[in-house]
Amino acid sequence: MIQLNNIEKVYRTDSIETLALSGINLQVQKGEFLSIMGPSGCGKSTLLNIMGLLDKPTAGELKLDGQAVNDFHDRRMASLRNHKIGFVFQSYHLVNDLSVVDNVEIPLIYRSMSGKERRSLALGALEKVGLNARTKHFPSQLSGGQRQRVAIARAIVGNPEIILADEPTGNLDSIMGQEILEILKKLVNEMGTTIVMVTHDDNIALQTDRIVRLFDGSQVN
Repeated sequence: MIQLNNIEKVYRTDSIETLALSGINLQVQKGEFLSIMGPSGCGKSTLLNIMGLLDKPTAGELKLDGQAVNDFHDRRMASLRNHKIGFVFQSYHLVNDLSVVDNVEIPLIYRSMSGKERRSLALGALEKVGLNARTKHFPSQLSGGQRQRVAIARAIVGNPEIILADEPTGNLDSIMGQEILEILKKLVNEMGTTIVMVTHDDNIALQTDRIVRLFDGSQVN
């Protein structure tokens, strides 16, 4: 589902060059739940952003579902990202002025469908994460765990094949973190979703199919 061949990422300014990733070779199979671990600043989020088409590698090749995407123009990249990939972030990134159901609908605004269809899909996604009784609430009225459930519902509302999760349990206690992990595992087991998750938590990572470790921008296993 995801293939990275000799990926390198360099950030350059007028006075300094920073090597964020070097020689990354990685294959993620369809329906796999993969964890990426490593110390802060080792390139985990950069790697996730490249997989999610939010950033482009300086060198190397990225393939999604067997298709090389490096040279796609921005509009085609955005369409692919909207239809194929869902994102879950540590800090939720919910819009405080929108209700829960309106937040979940956001990715569907960029698709050709009616408001009624968007609402139906959003309600269905919220039911999958156990929040069908909170649809009219606002993010400020929810706990951290509930906000992350909304973020997951938003990520899955368009039925993406891939979910990229950047520290999805990082702001939660161990009980809530485990609840979020169980939702992600259910997506893998019941829907065949491919999930790549950045985490610092060994207990969380050990419950996934495989762990890839980074150090100073390189794979160490």
